[in-house]
Amino acid sequence: MDKWDKRFMELAEVIANWSSCYQPNRKIGAIIVKNKRVLTTGYNGAPAGYPSCKDRGECLRKKHNIPSGTHHEYCYAVHAEQNAIVQAAKLGVCIDGATIYCTHQPCVICSKLIINSGIIRVVYKNPYPDELAVHVLKSVGVSLEQYKV
Repeated sequence: MDKWDKRFMELAEVIANWSSCYQPNRKIGAIIVKNKRVLTTGYNGAPAGYPSCKDRGECLRKKHNIPSGTHHEYCYAVHAEQNAIVQAAKLGVCIDGATIYCTHQPCVICSKLIINSGIIRVVYKNPYPDELAVHVLKSVGVSLEQYKV
């Protein structure tokens, strides 16, 4: 890891604080970078115009005792990685060949989107219990690197 990885991971952590997730330990941030330039950012939160779990005062996953790493669809939030990719599509920003920096390892759903969007490198700080995500990314040649201070 180099000084640019450090800078971009620090920025991903700042972006994570914008999350509208009700769980304080589930604030996730992501930024997509190419040629040392930030292209888009994302954080986990409800779709635009839809009440977040913070607005509702409850976490749907916690309410139904859904373990981490399972049943991703049972959540009001769109994942940080998804939001960063969608932002690129919405703005017409090409992310083919880019790197995504994430505060947490992407889940398998985000991993599939990362692959199909052309992102070639994933740098994450915190692990996530999703072995299929790791398998899918590595099997198609996407670089997956845990950031270590």
